[in-house]
Amino acid sequence: MSRPSDHYDSRPQAPQAGVVQPKLGPTGWLRWFWRQLTSMRTALFLLLMLAIASIPGSLVPQRSSDPNGVTQYFTDNPDLAPILDKLQAFDVYTSAWFSSIYLLLFISLIGCVIPRTKHHFQALRAKPPTTPARLGRLSGFTTQDAPAHTDARDAITHARTVLKSSGYRVARFDSDTESSVSAERGYLRETGNLVFHAALVGILVTVGFGGGYGFSGQRVLVEGQTFVNTLLAYDSFNPGRFFDDSTLDPYTLSLDDFSVSYEQRNLQAYGQPIDFTADVTVTPKGEAAEPSGVKVNGPLRTNGTSIYLLGNGYAPTIQVTAPDGTVVFSDSVPFLPQDANLTSLGIVKVPDGLAEQLGMIGFFYPTQDKAASGANFSSYPDLEYPLLTLNVYTGDLGLNAGVPTSVYALDTDTLTQQTGGKTDVASIELKPGESAALPGDLGTVSFVDNNPTASAAGDFTQSVPRFASFDIHHDPTQIWLISFSMLVLFGLFTGLLVPRRRVWVKATTRIDGTVHLEYAGLARGDDPALEAAVTTVADRHLKLLNTHQPVVAHPESI
Repeated sequence: MSRPSDHYDSRPQAPQAGVVQPKLGPTGWLRWFWRQLTSMRTALFLLLMLAIASIPGSLVPQRSSDPNGVTQYFTDNPDLAPILDKLQAFDVYTSAWFSSIYLLLFISLIGCVIPRTKHHFQALRAKPPTTPARLGRLSGFTTQDAPAHTDARDAITHARTVLKSSGYRVARFDSDTESSVSAERGYLRETGNLVFHAALVGILVTVGFGGGYGFSGQRVLVEGQTFVNTLLAYDSFNPGRFFDDSTLDPYTLSLDDFSVSYEQRNLQAYGQPIDFTADVTVTPKGEAAEPSGVKVNGPLRTNGTSIYLLGNGYAPTIQVTAPDGTVVFSDSVPFLPQDANLTSLGIVKVPDGLAEQLGMIGFFYPTQDKAASGANFSSYPDLEYPLLTLNVYTGDLGLNAGVPTSVYALDTDTLTQQTGGKTDVASIELKPGESAALPGDLGTVSFVDNNPTASAAGDFTQSVPRFASFDIHHDPTQIWLISFSMLVLFGLFTGLLVPRRRVWVKATTRIDGTVHLEYAGLARGDDPALEAAVTTVADRHLKLLNTHQPVVAHPESI
């Protein structure tokens, strides 16, 4: 008899095209996109993309943490820097592309965690599965004969006691011919996985709030100077999008002393710094002063802010005097280190008080020495034989145009060089306490000695003050971030170390009245200790049966 024409196994009556899939439509495509986005594979891919996207932040300086480094990068790479700036390479962590990956990862993790959490709670409330009919097909299968005069139901009651004492959730199943107990444990593994992913979402949310309501500011202090925690006192300031400057706590921070220890015993590492210590005094508003210290890996936490030590160097005190004896400039100028021995570069700008505006590019050598070519260099980072050299420029410094300029750069294109270079006039060279005449009868420049008494005796270690660069950071979510990080570690370790397994014990009464016992286990994933666990359960069960201990009833576990 032929089948109906619409039967699934009927022969086609006419040639047919290939299988035609139904059109998804807008709702179907949205559902498909959501499933792809919230899959674990996508979440792992986005996490990898986020790690890759953060690499540029460690290759080039960032405006949020090193604005001076960004300025120097533009000076050193005038062609490449504008291109990188258009790609937001100097603002990686607030860039559009980094934020897009960040938000997609955030949504993906939420989409992964919520359904899995619902399923996990349902699994926790469900009873362990029914005992399989053929335990011999499972891992760790072993059989034993129960001691004489043992009842099958009593044997399973004892097995249930053993399994519950080992932390298993148990369910008992009885029939006319056999009794069995089904047990499972290891749900903490899935709990750890969910805690890990939920804590990861918490970290993403916390970092977002911390970036929105926190701030990061930088300030350079010379020994003896004081900083007041107000918006105008920062050299650079990077607030979060929702930051309110009225929340700043106006404490003061004074740099009392900056000390450095250098290696002097190991000739292979001679002159390398061993320790940096900034001795500071913090004075909260309306409270007594509190002496403290800041180290490279030891930030100072005060008044809701964390103060980090970023860099340090020398700040030679330079004084410029007009021909009539009027001091038109006097300041300790931070010079930026250029090498490990602290050969340092600094800029001095004198816009007023002289016949012409004056700019000077200076090099400071803590321990001056001369190369075979005759060029100066520093052979040791500490103050053993300090020397300051200055190249003088005159002309328009560009300060009257209202355009901000860096204090660490001098545009010489519109200036006239008076000393050094191709001028046939030697650069000005000064030791601490010395002065020299400026070209063109503009006046004199002096290298002020910070401790002339000690220098007269040949000890220059205190002749030039040091400066320290501080990063002052406020993050209102630090406690939450630490808490979520600890949860991440907890979830990671439990997810990796806790095995998920099921164990069954079955007791069957033979025709002769003896009881045959079967033991088996099943692991979810790789569990090399499963067979040993089944053997341990069997050994404990038989030992309990042999002692003929009374049976203690327990309520069924769910």
